[in-house]
Amino acid sequence: MPRTTETLSDWAFAPTDDAAAVEPGFDAASFAPVRVPHDWSVEHGFDERLEGCTGYLPGGFGTYRRAFPTPEVPAGGRVRLTFDGVYNRSEVWLNGRRIHQHPYGYSPFTLDLTDQLAPADQENLIAVRVDRTRYADSRWYTGSGIYRAVTLEVVEALHVAHDGVFVTTPEVSDGHASATVRTEVVHAGAGEVGFVLHQRVLGPDGAEAASTRAGFNSADAGVRAVEQTLEIADPQRWSPDAPTLYTLQTRVERAGEVVDEVETRIGFRTLEHDAARGFFLNGRPTPIRGVCLHHDGGCVGAAVPDAVWERRLRTLKDGGCNAIRTAHNPPSAAFLDLCDRIGFLVQDEFFDEWEFPKDKRKNCREQSVDAITRGYCEHFPTHAEADLKAVMRRDRNHPCVFQWSIGNEIEWTYPAYVEATGFFNMDWQGNYFWSLPPNDRATIRATIEAAGPDPCGETAQRLAGWTRELDTTRPVFANCILPSASLETAYGDALDVMGFSYRRVMYDYAGRHHPEKAVMGGENLGHAHEWQAVQERDRVAGLFLWTGIDYMGESDGQWPRKSTDSGLLDAAGFVKPAWHLMRTLWRPEVPHTHITTQTLDDSLYRVDADGRVLEREPGQWERRLWGWHGVEEHWNWRKGEIVIVEVASTAGELDLVLNGRSLGARRREDFPDRLFKWAVPWEAGELRAVGGGADVGIRTAGPPATLKLSRGPSAMAVAVRSPDAHHVEARLHDADGRRVRHAEAELTFRPDGPGKVLGVDNGSPRSVQPYASDRLTTSQGRALAIVGEAGGGRPLRVTVTGPGLAAATLELDAGA
Repeated sequence: MPRTTETLSDWAFAPTDDAAAVEPGFDAASFAPVRVPHDWSVEHGFDERLEGCTGYLPGGFGTYRRAFPTPEVPAGGRVRLTFDGVYNRSEVWLNGRRIHQHPYGYSPFTLDLTDQLAPADQENLIAVRVDRTRYADSRWYTGSGIYRAVTLEVVEALHVAHDGVFVTTPEVSDGHASATVRTEVVHAGAGEVGFVLHQRVLGPDGAEAASTRAGFNSADAGVRAVEQTLEIADPQRWSPDAPTLYTLQTRVERAGEVVDEVETRIGFRTLEHDAARGFFLNGRPTPIRGVCLHHDGGCVGAAVPDAVWERRLRTLKDGGCNAIRTAHNPPSAAFLDLCDRIGFLVQDEFFDEWEFPKDKRKNCREQSVDAITRGYCEHFPTHAEADLKAVMRRDRNHPCVFQWSIGNEIEWTYPAYVEATGFFNMDWQGNYFWSLPPNDRATIRATIEAAGPDPCGETAQRLAGWTRELDTTRPVFANCILPSASLETAYGDALDVMGFSYRRVMYDYAGRHHPEKAVMGGENLGHAHEWQAVQERDRVAGLFLWTGIDYMGESDGQWPRKSTDSGLLDAAGFVKPAWHLMRTLWRPEVPHTHITTQTLDDSLYRVDADGRVLEREPGQWERRLWGWHGVEEHWNWRKGEIVIVEVASTAGELDLVLNGRSLGARRREDFPDRLFKWAVPWEAGELRAVGGGADVGIRTAGPPATLKLSRGPSAMAVAVRSPDAHHVEARLHDADGRRVRHAEAELTFRPDGPGKVLGVDNGSPRSVQPYASDRLTTSQGRALAIVGEAGGGRPLRVTVTGPGLAAATLELDAGA
């Protein structure tokens, strides 16, 4: 029989380290039912006594239990259990016996259970112990527990190996494409057996586009790898603009019967990174308009439903983003599936630290040594190869994946690299972000060579070698924080593409001294100056902004700031002013205008005698770092107060109109930071920006009186056809229906039907209201609830209430 696959979603969980809890006979009355993916840390309240690096949420120890009957297994067949991710330091036990330990929280692993199962039709117990007592082991929020999917498979003795299909497309043109399929076929029995391998490519419409079949003999109780080639006429290309997917069906046939079948989503596209001309997708220059993303989903923590990711990804795409860097760890398989379907290029990153630890609180070489900050580096020497290859085998067929990243800002942890640059000498007076390296190339090389062996370069070479063993169709990348040192060493030599972390000043330096090296921004600031630097240089392939979405953690000692707020979206997935600016830069052909305001005293500006708005520090816009300056999106100030109005717009010229009176037209070319500006004495009423097809306004609002609810961008979902979560966006309005952004209210979300509130958020990085709740106070007059379905097939609706507000109800399509 062909393989059967079951997703194991229902488990029992308790925050216990009782060693007896792995035993089948253990009294588990204290265990509670949970749905996997599951993150227990986000279920707790924020606590100032905990660590800001991981978002002021706890870790601890947890145990999961799941009983299942021994499945029907064909003669010689195998039973496999796959975890897509468990954070972290996990142990898996089967029927009271430990069968696996897995320290890395981000790599998938598969276990063969066959020989340790109970007899047919009897019960088995899987127990998973998760040791997250080192709860500050990362520089960002990680979550705790079985936070990704778990599947159980039963296969015949003759079957395709786990992640054993690898498809490459060596030839792709408008009229023709070839697909080379390398298939690993496992024979779990003794002796050779004959089999037929049948490959079919189905087009986007489900019709057969190509097929081939051939006979082979298996290995003797081992793995046989075979290659086949299929020819496809008139292929539709995959790209972010047109994410067209095909399906490869791989069938193993024996004696005329199908004994195994695997389906693989594939796409036809070509990738080229040219050191002089930038990045080309399908033969066309394609600047990488990317963002970095951590893996948390705000109020749902690390156990992120697909629908939550879809809402976030679609909002980023609407802003012009076409690429994601999975900072700083491999993503889930489900995340890559969405990127394939929605259309994003993805840089798949493996590690944030190698042999030597980073300081989890300070984001540099380790400065304090204590038990709770021990991370992956202690396991790296023994586990890195297996973890890297497990990720690659799982991910290498995704057309969205276009780069493999072996590391992020690794140089901090290697003293010779830090010393060699000269940046950190006590007598140096420059600015790291905007200054060229104080030491010349010869001094940098001599300093590193004088230190003896180069462990950073040696490790990079090993990692790059392992990567190329499994895939040579994508380049090897690393994000370099000290590129002036890395370019001179074996580290730089190991890379096909080098990313510069906050070092756009190095673009021309690299072009002069290393014209053969393809480069791009690996981490960049979400301001106009960063994109301008890319547009002015063909050789710079693009950039990844830090970040696409605010994320929990990296906020040591900054209570109550629990999140890092450098994103284009906030932690609730609402767009921020930076998103509007980047949209005008990344999608200039689509009209877009957005207004923000701030009092003159609290702004970055001054007003000259002619009424022009000027920077207090001339040229400061070219030096802006993380985050956006403080602005508001309302028109509720004090009479006569001077307010600076900033407008991001694709229009070449705009007129600002207050209560029907023109305040004067401005030209975009007069504002190098791409933000139109006016100084306006405030008066109540309506402010509008008009021009270039735009007519956008904000109005003075009264106190909150009503609520308006919406489902947000996920209402347009096509990739998640059966939503695993729903979004309820609540916004305050006054009695006349005007949007209220200057006042707040406490809201309560009540599902009626087969649903439960998974979490609530208002997007504020300084809100430490519990996520695991059904109520919270708004921020900027808005809030979000994520509602999961609990089954039952009945209509699902959510009612939102607040003191002094008229209740509002939103109908959701349960099971739609």
